[in-house]
Amino acid sequence: MFKSKSGTDKEYQLNPSRRSMPCLAQSQTHPQHLNKHSTLHQQNNRVQPQPVSEGMTESDLEQLRDSTKDTYTDDSELGAYDSRTDQSLLIQHKLTRQKQGSRKSQKSKEDLVNRDKHVFEKFPRDSLQNEMTNPTSQGLFFKDGKKRVDYILVYKKSSPQLEKRSTFEKNLRAEGLMLEREPAITNNDIMFIKIHCPWETLCKYAERMNIRMPFSLQRNMRQLKSWLPRNPMKLDKEALPDLEETDCYTAPFSRARMHHFTINNKDTFFSNSTRSRIVHHVLQRTKYEDGKSKMGINRLLSNNTYEAAFPPHEGSHKSRHPIKTHGAQNHRHLLYERWARWGMWYKYQPLDLIRRYFGEKIGLYFAWLGWYTGMLIPAALVGLFVFLYGLFTMDSSQVSQEICEANETIMCPMCEKNCTLQRLNESCIYAKVTHLFDNGGTVFFAIFMAIWATVFLEFWKRRRAVLTYDWDLIDWEDEEEELRPQFEAKYSQLERVNPITGKPEPFQPFSDKLSRLMVSVSGIFFMISLVLTAVFAVVVYRLVAMEQFASFNWHFIKKYWQFATSGTGVCINFMIIMSLNVVYEKVAYLLTNLEHPRTDSEWENSFALKMFLFQFVNLNSSIFYIAFFLGRFAGRPGKYNRLFQRWRLEECHPSGCLIDLCLQMGVIMVLKQMWNNFMELGYPLLQNWWSRRKIKKGGQMLENKFTLPQWEKDWNLQPMNAHGLMEEYLEMVIQFGFTTIFVAAFPLAPLLALLNNIIEIRLDAYKFVTQWRRPMPARATDIGIWYGILEGIGVLAVITNAFVIAITSDYIPRFVYAFKYGPCLDEGYRHEECLKGYVNSSLSVFDLSELGQGYSGYCRYRDYREPPWSSNPYEFTLQFWHVLAARLAFIIVFEHLVFGIKSFIAYLIPDMPKDLCDRMRREKYLVQEMMYEAELEHLQRERKRNGKHLNHEWP
Repeated sequence: MFKSKSGTDKEYQLNPSRRSMPCLAQSQTHPQHLNKHSTLHQQNNRVQPQPVSEGMTESDLEQLRDSTKDTYTDDSELGAYDSRTDQSLLIQHKLTRQKQGSRKSQKSKEDLVNRDKHVFEKFPRDSLQNEMTNPTSQGLFFKDGKKRVDYILVYKKSSPQLEKRSTFEKNLRAEGLMLEREPAITNNDIMFIKIHCPWETLCKYAERMNIRMPFSLQRNMRQLKSWLPRNPMKLDKEALPDLEETDCYTAPFSRARMHHFTINNKDTFFSNSTRSRIVHHVLQRTKYEDGKSKMGINRLLSNNTYEAAFPPHEGSHKSRHPIKTHGAQNHRHLLYERWARWGMWYKYQPLDLIRRYFGEKIGLYFAWLGWYTGMLIPAALVGLFVFLYGLFTMDSSQVSQEICEANETIMCPMCEKNCTLQRLNESCIYAKVTHLFDNGGTVFFAIFMAIWATVFLEFWKRRRAVLTYDWDLIDWEDEEEELRPQFEAKYSQLERVNPITGKPEPFQPFSDKLSRLMVSVSGIFFMISLVLTAVFAVVVYRLVAMEQFASFNWHFIKKYWQFATSGTGVCINFMIIMSLNVVYEKVAYLLTNLEHPRTDSEWENSFALKMFLFQFVNLNSSIFYIAFFLGRFAGRPGKYNRLFQRWRLEECHPSGCLIDLCLQMGVIMVLKQMWNNFMELGYPLLQNWWSRRKIKKGGQMLENKFTLPQWEKDWNLQPMNAHGLMEEYLEMVIQFGFTTIFVAAFPLAPLLALLNNIIEIRLDAYKFVTQWRRPMPARATDIGIWYGILEGIGVLAVITNAFVIAITSDYIPRFVYAFKYGPCLDEGYRHEECLKGYVNSSLSVFDLSELGQGYSGYCRYRDYREPPWSSNPYEFTLQFWHVLAARLAFIIVFEHLVFGIKSFIAYLIPDMPKDLCDRMRREKYLVQEMMYEAELEHLQRERKRNGKHLNHEWP
């Protein structure tokens, strides 16, 4: 490290960060196994004519002639361009290094001639010619084999928007980009435009976008040991040779201070993702017509001027040779082998490589998903232990034993016409199943999950802080957040000075913003009311269906008519949920565009919030109904409450309502996860298979003669979701709600979420690497609005679990009975023995003769009411008020206790590790020192070169 005159070299050295992207982008490794004839290709850059094969039709010959003629190269592209190939970014395999380890670094001209002669003798001329003209062998380059393809535009020749395209492409060239057209091989109507960004344009826009690049003075510090365990989950460093930790300082790029930056090779100084991001920035702000609103590639895509715009993948994700012996062909191949394959399910994710290939925004998503999945392990284990505790104590439970042995207890009919009198012991199975989820560990698990949610969020903030520092994203948002082109076009007539930058920019008046916000809020409430209407319809179905199932001819259905009613109601509710989700996305999109958010992040946050509100209400409204309303307002025998004075309200099962809540949560959670996994992977697989089938069915004989170029392969893949990572985050956040909000009623939810997420990570990885076009690498410092939503869910989870334990479960009635009315009143609490007689105490008596349907005798029902022979028949007993007071007291105590613990834990855990704070402050100080001394040395060298005297003071 550079030693300053102020003595900074004497100070202690801190552990370095792992800011590897700018430094690693200049890796000088070369894949010598990819193309045996790369030297021939570099010597001869002319495009050879395609070979004519036997059996080719006249149309195929015509297409070959068109493919050699129907190209376009700008005049600026014809000049000399000295650059190295993209192979400097790829990974060198082990065998090649071993075989060539004894060779000399430089070869004479005679050796090169002999090697070329050997290649010509080994391979026939036709085969070699086909290899040279094959786009795959050339790599992602222009026809000259030198200019790298940074971006791809796709349009149809039959599209009438020729004038817009011509103007847009002309303006792109004026901005410094180079363009080249190439027709598709498999579709005569498709034309590809390859875009290359030269060095001068890269530097200009890197400076304008404040992209941080490696500073010339690197650190020489001891390596920081990773906190992750080495085996068996961590990937070996030998498997990722291109991601060795290289530490360097970074600073916003500046052409005036270009001599300060580490520029070993101009072609590798800017990584592929950075180059694509710069090109995308230019495409977003280039006009295609006169007028401020006529700009941007997004508008051209929406009006079908272009069919697609995407950065190309670096190559194929598969190889004929194993990666262990021949190495990886490219970063995409490496990601597939070390991340996207199912065999890597137990390994940690290579986050640096993911971030390097897909950008920081996608890298942060997979980092959060991996962190969430890892944190689910302790929650799943504790939930499993609670479930197993209920399973092992199911037969010994005093409540279950009393229900199973109640042969003489007759229960009142639970429907109007077709229900018969049943004995209480017929509910034995329901009572045992209820004990699995409603036992002594329920309260402990609810408190544990509330604390777990806080610990998860607090430690994620620390993890995010480390990642943003390692990935050089500190203070990025303040430097690079830009206005949306749509916002600029809408409010271009109104400007004000930005208080941060001091420059004039368009702004949205408060009155306009408020009116649009009110319309959006009204739309949200309308959609929520639509959801509640759907839930009400399901409730009506349950009321009608229970009478029908009770009179069913099939004995099994007639006996378990309540289970059949709940099961079919859940399935119908799930179908309604999935149907409304399609409507929600379109409505949320329209409402968000109506608001005209200022920046892309504001648009994403607004859209995400709407989608979350819609889906959360859609998925959880029926669960809230079962948890807090089912059976609460049904009335009593002889005086039941009715809906529309017609249908009797539904009652809870004699063993409680918790079994219905568990069934509702389990079915919706499992079915939704299965549907999401199919839509994320199965649907793209079917679409890509159908695209390949159409190509083969179309009689394209060229497929056997030529390998498609990478951009055409990418065109046949599916584009990334129109809303980016919103759907991925939304799925996981909704799952987080299922895992925490009603976890007291369903302790297996964390286990199901863990199993799903292990699959989800590999599904998403496989989808990103193999089934989707490469998304535009974007930067981000956090997960956006989703963190606030997760915090809100954590708060809501405490409240709902308190109400579930107090109201839905029988924990509080059993607790009151044991300490106030049970046999242990004067002897002390002895667990199950103190609950003797609880079932009989929780059932009230009703005179069947009051029904007037030929019944006689007495029946029992769940409630705390006086018997018919008392002075105040059917009035609430004192025990009812004791239970009610205990429930309210439990809710208050539980909430205050858990919120206090959550706040205390959040206070104890700092948002940023202390060593990271010290490193950041130390780095800021050292960068200032080095900038000063580097500028001073550069000025002194300039004076010495000009023959002036040397001074040691700042000029």
